Amino acid sequence: MTAAIMDDLEILQRLGLALAIGLLFGLERGWHQRKLSEGDRIAGVRTFAIAGLLGGVGGWLASLTQPIFLAVAFLGLSGLLGVSYWMRLKQDDDVGLTTEIAFLLVFSLGAASVLGNMPAAAAVAVIAALLLSMKKRLHLWVARIERLELEAVLKLALISVVILPLLPDQGYGPGATLNPYQVWWAVVVVAGLSFFGYAAIRLGGASLGILVTGLFGGLASSTSTTLALSRLVRAQGALARPAAAGVVIAGSVTFLRILVLVAIFQPALIAPLSIPMGVMAASGLVSAGLIWLQARGGEGRQSELHGIANPLELTTALLFGILLVVVLLAVHHLKIWIGTSGVFAAAALSGITDVDALTISVSKLVGEDLTAANGATAIFIAASVNTAVKAGIAVAVGGRAIGVRVGVVYAVVIAAGALSLWFFGWKG
Repeated sequence: MTAAIMDDLEILQRLGLALAIGLLFGLERGWHQRKLSEGDRIAGVRTFAIAGLLGGVGGWLASLTQPIFLAVAFLGLSGLLGVSYWMRLKQDDDVGLTTEIAFLLVFSLGAASVLGNMPAAAAVAVIAALLLSMKKRLHLWVARIERLELEAVLKLALISVVILPLLPDQGYGPGATLNPYQVWWAVVVVAGLSFFGYAAIRLGGASLGILVTGLFGGLASSTSTTLALSRLVRAQGALARPAAAGVVIAGSVTFLRILVLVAIFQPALIAPLSIPMGVMAASGLVSAGLIWLQARGGEGRQSELHGIANPLELTTALLFGILLVVVLLAVHHLKIWIGTSGVFAAAALSGITDVDALTISVSKLVGEDLTAANGATAIFIAASVNTAVKAGIAVAVGGRAIGVRVGVVYAVVIAAGALSLWFFGWKG
């Protein structure tokens, strides 16, 4: 944008935003250095405010003259900050660069406020200020990350940014069922959702409590969470009630996770599935709350669980990809051999081990060889079988104390889901 097409009011608005950005950064940096004496502070509210305004004025003058003016101003400011940093480094060899980088960012955002998109500049400023304010929390999180988990993040980047774009986006095999790009995209989505839950458990630690562990464990793997909590009950029988609540929460999150997957892979399934999955999730969460209230708090604070594997191990991702291919082929052939009943049979078999693969497989059939209503029924069957399997795990591993509670709740959840599917989902 040039000054020729900006009136005086717009220029003042843009310069005002540049000043506001500087004030925002200055407030955060000033609070961070509030305990230092005035002579020891690098830059405060006034300095950052002036830097933002300087960037705005620099952008304004560049629009009136030549863009090189802004580049020269930026280099000059960088040189000044470099000299300041060098002088501080002579006094203290343990000096960070955060304030200097923030200073250059303020100048740049001030210029962007005048020359570019104002909402974008404001959004970047808010996000950057938020990151600056989270110093201690971010350092705490980094301290909790193990090397294997750092490698897992890099592996997520590998499978999504490097491998995914290289795969062909076309169908192969029987009925062109297998699309390498779409199969691997499904692996990326599921691994990403799972890792989010896994990371939340790792970063939160024991202070989260069993309930929140169940919540994020449902994103990581509700089956693994059920197994881990059931083992905890076997070791500490007094935790039966809160652990049962955690298991039910993890299972309930599975139903919400299904809705996320269909929203990504087949939006046509949202209408017939939203009410059944929503009812199942709601009934599960309400039941978990009642179980937790019966526990009378206090006994469920421990949540250091073992047995939830890192979902971004390449072996885990590859195994899910193989499972997805197997389910895709099974659904395709069973659909040809025995029609829609074959899809339902595949759903029941898949639900014994995994719901995600079946959900994605059915999503790809809907709109081509399967109606949305039948697709929703197949996904409900898989979710119900998987829920029953988790109830069996709770009984077998954790014993009657947790198994009976989980089993009763899950029976109610499945029944509620079946009724809501019959009355609302079938016509979707």
